[in-house]
Amino acid sequence: MADNTNQLPYFFGNITREEAEDYLKQGGSSDGLYLLRQSRSYLGGYALSVSHGRKPYHYTIERELSGTYAIAGGISHNSPVELCNYHTYESSGLVCLLKKSFSRPSGVQPKIGPFEDLKENLIREYVQQTWNLRGEALEQAFISQKPQLEKLIATTAHEKMPWFHGSILREESEQLLLNGVKSNGTFLIRERDNNGSYALCLLHDRKVSHYRIDRDKTGKLSIPEGKKFDTLWQLVEHYSYKPDGLLRVLTNPCPRSSANSSAAGATSFRDFGLPSPPTVNWSANGIISRIKSYSFPKAGCKKTTNIERTRSLSKANPNVYKERQADRAIEASLYSMPMDTDVYRGIYEDPDELRAQTVKIQREQLSLDDVELGSGNFGTVKKGTLKMTKTERKVAIKILKNEGNDPSIQEELLREATVMQQLDNPYIVRMIGICEAEFWMLVMELAELGPLNKFLTKNRNISEKNVTELVHQVSMGMKYLEEKNFVHRDLAARNVLLVTQHYAKISDFGLSKAIGSDENYYKAKSCGKWPVKWYAPECINFYKFSSKSDVWSFGVLMWEAYSYGQKPYKGMKGADVSQMIESGNRMESPPRCPPELYDLMKLCWTYKVEDRPSFVNVELKLRNYYYDIAQ
Repeated sequence: MADNTNQLPYFFGNITREEAEDYLKQGGSSDGLYLLRQSRSYLGGYALSVSHGRKPYHYTIERELSGTYAIAGGISHNSPVELCNYHTYESSGLVCLLKKSFSRPSGVQPKIGPFEDLKENLIREYVQQTWNLRGEALEQAFISQKPQLEKLIATTAHEKMPWFHGSILREESEQLLLNGVKSNGTFLIRERDNNGSYALCLLHDRKVSHYRIDRDKTGKLSIPEGKKFDTLWQLVEHYSYKPDGLLRVLTNPCPRSSANSSAAGATSFRDFGLPSPPTVNWSANGIISRIKSYSFPKAGCKKTTNIERTRSLSKANPNVYKERQADRAIEASLYSMPMDTDVYRGIYEDPDELRAQTVKIQREQLSLDDVELGSGNFGTVKKGTLKMTKTERKVAIKILKNEGNDPSIQEELLREATVMQQLDNPYIVRMIGICEAEFWMLVMELAELGPLNKFLTKNRNISEKNVTELVHQVSMGMKYLEEKNFVHRDLAARNVLLVTQHYAKISDFGLSKAIGSDENYYKAKSCGKWPVKWYAPECINFYKFSSKSDVWSFGVLMWEAYSYGQKPYKGMKGADVSQMIESGNRMESPPRCPPELYDLMKLCWTYKVEDRPSFVNVELKLRNYYYDIAQ
């Protein structure tokens, strides 16, 4: 487990909610009694179980993209331990303060889930064979690469599970379950379509029940009205413990037919140019079916702590062979997968600095530089310095131009601030606060390299791989907005800012709208001064905006990126663009754009909203392309 959590006396591992409640009862169920356990639905997450008023309460602790941990709506912490310590003096959304931890009874070790050992072995074997490491050097490389590999393994593990039958017909699944002598609770899972939908087929009293398993727009899997899971094996594990709406618990997996065994999950390490690891058990060969061959980039961000630790190991060991092993471990820790290197850590990392009680900033905290970063109808964006509690930070300051003291302009800035205040994602520009002084100022984190389109225009020598890296980050930020039911409405390369050449953030939320949980689009009352060249047909024709219309805009942004900052539909007016789209024509591929990514652009430009992909699908396609091909 991460952060040595499994060494905590109050960590119980992969136990169920009911088991946690039984343990708390053993401890007397006093107010504030708590224990920590592994989440059975969120990958890499935990669950905090707390007693209050002799009732148990359960809180999911999610592992965030940045590697931090947080309860939904709460502040981020570096580890589950730090989170628990924080809640001993701040309830901050919990039913009560954490007062006393409940330790495992004598002789009881944290419970290991059925997949944990297998997952650990597969990652270790992959790292060992990729770099030919042993001993301490293997352990260092294993620690370095584990965060990148475990999710890829976990989300594809079902392909080699005995209960997964791939794409078979409903009738075939019934025949498999009804043939021969099979006990109640025998089950299998099959694919229903290409959109990530499955079916759980369960035998009970010689009848087969079929339960649909849907994937929501956040990627979560669930039976309708049921609990949501990150992976199919977590879903199977849950329903193996309790029926929870099914006719009965799942017991025995129905074995595949010989033909289907070869069809489901036939890929392996060797298929992608990697050495096949030694067989661990029935599911070891080919579980990492989404991991393709990749080599570490020759330039990357150094992880100083790992380097120093490994170098000290090398110096302490006079054996030349082991020293070479340590060198390989240094290389492994230096050049980890691009999305997980230190460059992606936020510039404002201290939660005390980030999570101020108010978004109002005093004028004396701000000093403005002469450097102008940009301008528009609203006014200008200047570089400045913000005096924070513990330090000073360079920031971007959006200064409102409102010479006529028009309240509507002031409302527009406040509206943008309200939107940005609700967003917290590594790939979205963070709003720090508002200052009301000689003019209104919106204070945001600084992305010094400026807009993506201008950067690419001046730096046409950067690789297509680098462009893909940045475009993928934008898709991750947009997937987050989609999950939060936010529509950006102004997604374009000019509104993507670069912190570094390898780190992009989405900005400019002046047109953004929050959509109600019971709605799937926002309808504008009238047409405004809109960037129509980036707008989907339904936006122009019916004033309807949704995450799917943002997907259309993302396709245009991709075109801008792979054309290295060129203007889309060059020389055409808005009406000409609309006519072109209505006639079924689309922009041609930029000269340096990989064909796979031009195909994705055209997919984003699907005319019918219902046929257009979501950002969950777009991000996955980009992720697969980046790690499968661009490496």
